[in-house]
Amino acid sequence: MLEKIGIFILFLGPLVFFHELGHYLFARLFGVRVEVFSLGFGPKIIKYMRNGTEYAVSLIPLGGYVKMFGDDPLSKDEIPISERKYSFTFQGKWARFWIVIGGPLANFLLAFIIFFFLIFGGEKVPEIKLGVIPKNTILFEKGLRTGDILEKYNDRRLLHMGEMAMEGNNNIGTITYKRFDVTKTIPLNLSGDELFKKLTQYLPLLRKPILVDRSGKRFFLSISREKVNDEYSLDILAEEVATKKLYLFGEKKEFLKEMLISYKSRDEFFSKLAAQGYLPMDLEIKSVKMNSPADKAGLKAGDILYSFGGKILYSFSSLRDVLQEDKVKEIEIKLWRNGSQVYKKITPESIKENGKERKIIGIYTSGEFYGLNFLTLDSPGFFPAISQAVFRTWDTTIKTFDGFKKLITAEVSFKNIGGPLAIGKVASDSFNSGLTPFFLLMAFISINLGVINLLPIPVLDGGHIMFIILEIVNRGPVSRKKMEIAQQVGLSILLLLMVGAIFNDFSRLF
Repeated sequence: MLEKIGIFILFLGPLVFFHELGHYLFARLFGVRVEVFSLGFGPKIIKYMRNGTEYAVSLIPLGGYVKMFGDDPLSKDEIPISERKYSFTFQGKWARFWIVIGGPLANFLLAFIIFFFLIFGGEKVPEIKLGVIPKNTILFEKGLRTGDILEKYNDRRLLHMGEMAMEGNNNIGTITYKRFDVTKTIPLNLSGDELFKKLTQYLPLLRKPILVDRSGKRFFLSISREKVNDEYSLDILAEEVATKKLYLFGEKKEFLKEMLISYKSRDEFFSKLAAQGYLPMDLEIKSVKMNSPADKAGLKAGDILYSFGGKILYSFSSLRDVLQEDKVKEIEIKLWRNGSQVYKKITPESIKENGKERKIIGIYTSGEFYGLNFLTLDSPGFFPAISQAVFRTWDTTIKTFDGFKKLITAEVSFKNIGGPLAIGKVASDSFNSGLTPFFLLMAFISINLGVINLLPIPVLDGGHIMFIILEIVNRGPVSRKKMEIAQQVGLSILLLLMVGAIFNDFSRLF
């Protein structure tokens, strides 16, 4: 927990610092006196004075603020005439505009700097590999297969799956993938939203080619007789419909025998292996949760699942699918235990997760899966890196504005919005994945912070800009009463958004 809190502060600190620094620098540029520059809210835990400004680190690390002299327009008449030139409120419209917009501009600048150094330094990007793509699905019909590595869309480099979601309703006309060192571009013609939803259904949980026999002894399956070649996952082997020579190795990777398997579907591939006494290792139970349905039914670690509700199992993920589909209250399980077949009956437990009901039985798999692989892209050079960073900053900004528009028009559910807990979790996950995804997320959130602050909501920077525009239109300042009402409405909207985001965080946890 302490580590996650530390990562969250490390992640949020630069975003807040740059935003407040933008306000601070423009305020000093136009001669406005800055009274406080604080990272965080609440009681100050570190502070010092320099040139009339108190610099502080405060207790609550969920933001920050720059307190400028005379920044309350409702109290401007109390400021002495001799001091008004140092006051924010008595600055001209142009000066106030730049002081206000300085914060969001600094966030966009931070994103540009991050993008530039990642691109110029040769950024590491995750290899986007597809999981098991079933037949009769859109992706299969379009020509994508299990294990394909996605490289480009619309002839643009694909850096992460989130780019698809950010494309929204925009058309993904082509997709470029690599399959066994052969790169190919195919027509796709799906919207970004549709493609993202499809991709997240087929997570890259590809199984290593490890089998178990009915007594639990382990074996390696290889396409090479000389050594265990695990470049081919068990799932990719199942997709390569053919008559194939495969080679079985023992637990210490010693060659045992040659196997000739002829199959016309992935199910037939696994049934042929099962007929020879070998099952995928992920069907072996690693552990059983105490007092779970599995524990009550008598399942044990080391048991090897064979069928569930009368359906033969070929993977642990197929068990999850069958579990959700089966409407019977008590389900029969067939399994192997120490070489003998055992029959059990189990009553699944229903839980609610993200507002949806899900059935669980409380077992964990022994399966071994391929981890996330990262690729290092070549540096394009100094000036191309600048142009690419500018484009990526602009493109992300436009897509972020589009995302907020969809939220306002209810095209996207408010349940998708996350608060500090959600940001902390993804920050921690990205940090543990590597520095590149951590900084990419920081750039993305920095742009989001800049866009949010430009929304025309009083108390946000965009609200201040709105008042400046109204001054120009009305040829004079907004009345005190209207400003008080606007600030109350703006604060209420902001509090509702914050409460809603935090509620979403807790609803995901519990």
